[in-house]
Amino acid sequence: MNLSDAMGLIREIPDFPKKGILFQDITPLLLNAQAFNVIITYMVNSSSHFDYVAAMEARGFIFAAAIANQSQRGFIPIRKSGKLPSDTHSESYGLEYGADTLQVHKDACAAPSQILIVDDVLATGGTACAAIRLIEKTGASVLKVIFLLEIEALAGRENILQQYPHMDIESLKKI
Repeated sequence: MNLSDAMGLIREIPDFPKKGILFQDITPLLLNAQAFNVIITYMVNSSSHFDYVAAMEARGFIFAAAIANQSQRGFIPIRKSGKLPSDTHSESYGLEYGADTLQVHKDACAAPSQILIVDDVLATGGTACAAIRLIEKTGASVLKVIFLLEIEALAGRENILQQYPHMDIESLKKI
């Protein structure tokens, strides 16, 4: 199985979760062990040296934990407010329908660590920018941000590059 075959397993569900949305269901990809392995291997190999893999909950955790395991690197969970038990850095960000806050443990990483951030979907870029800011608060640097899917019409890539002009951003599939 190749990358194209693996990405081809993502099915489109019209009008979910509401009318007018064409939902990208990654479940068939996750159910196929060979396809999932192809995706994880590609993400590991497409990134240069990194010290840790970070992801925002929840679906980003699926990919980032597998990447961390395969690359023998640590995994940094970036969680919604109030979910981490130790001292945290916080970062609020805007959503299409409001605002939210993400947190990371203050001792999750430090300079000169290089971090790979992983998520399932790049939409508006707000969550990714908040995650980048959180990693920077620890003193570490974000090497790259990689996504399974990118919804081009929502201009998330442009929003990230507006704040971080030299950020390396990769998406395996653009829709």
